[in-house]
Amino acid sequence: MTTAFDPFDLAGTQLANRIALAPMTRNRAGGNGIPTELTAEYYAQRASAGLVITEGVQPSAVGQGYPRTPGLHSEEQTTAWRKVTDAVHDKGGRIFAQLLHSGRIGHPVLLPGGLVPVGPSAIAATGQVFTDEGAKDFVTPHELTDAEVRATVADFAAAARNAVDAGFDGVELHGANGYLIHQFLAPNSNRRTDAWGGSDEDRIRFAVETVRAVAAEIGAARTAIRLSPGNPYNDIDEPAPQATYSALVQAVEPLGLAYLHLVESTADDRTLTETLRKQFNGTLVLNPATEGPTGPEALALVEEGVADVVAYGALFLANPDLPERLRAGGPYNTPDRATFYGGDHRGYTDYPVLGE
Repeated sequence: MTTAFDPFDLAGTQLANRIALAPMTRNRAGGNGIPTELTAEYYAQRASAGLVITEGVQPSAVGQGYPRTPGLHSEEQTTAWRKVTDAVHDKGGRIFAQLLHSGRIGHPVLLPGGLVPVGPSAIAATGQVFTDEGAKDFVTPHELTDAEVRATVADFAAAARNAVDAGFDGVELHGANGYLIHQFLAPNSNRRTDAWGGSDEDRIRFAVETVRAVAAEIGAARTAIRLSPGNPYNDIDEPAPQATYSALVQAVEPLGLAYLHLVESTADDRTLTETLRKQFNGTLVLNPATEGPTGPEALALVEEGVADVVAYGALFLANPDLPERLRAGGPYNTPDRATFYGGDHRGYTDYPVLGE
């Protein structure tokens, strides 16, 4: 019987096990989106994961949606990430960079040079974003022109090249949780009537073209995408996601991607997960729907064949040696929500490992 502790061949990248560190925003980058020595320590501590997936990394300056998040669009950022990838590889780990363009989720005070958030349509999201000046309402984004959409696709490809140059084993495109790629997929945030919106086929086009551009730049075996069908986070409304995501998966499946990463919002999402798994012949990474943080019971998803790799978020944040603890049956450190976002080493690199 296959278990989550068995090694795995991820499109040529050898994983020590089938347990992934899920991407989690930590808001601890230095100035100009530069990862720090503390960033390297944080990811190296969790290198016993079969696959480490970083926090969201903006592919362009306008892609930033939160304070103190890292980028991969400058030479200085790329050079700094090399220390992170080296630290993970020195521990025997494998690491993918998650490329996240926040789109309409953000605020002008977070952006340099008078930039404003952008989106598929000039429709503001309901809600607020945290900034150093306090919480601010989301603004109406600039609607990307056709030329700007194509330039944004090119930004993703360039950032993917920077990621490989920085030593990453691959990249995951963040097409979930209400950020730019998801905004193009959802009918309430994409009201376009040109080739980038309208029908399911046109609303998936931005995601498909971005995947193709990145795969052409760094190779499909180093390219992955994360999706969260029907997830209402960041004011997304997808009343009938199955047709959209089936069309999307069918469009990218022939490319031979490293993996498809699905995020479930509710237990009802499992039916669509199973449908998409049948349509995608490659590796499925699953962040399953749970009432609390994903726990040891999720290991059974690999044994049952529901997923090839299971992704852990908050539990891995608080337990840097999570695979060892899962194998031993615990005990587990409790995540401290007060230190999830921003701050120093506390709640970041100071969680103890077994025996400490």
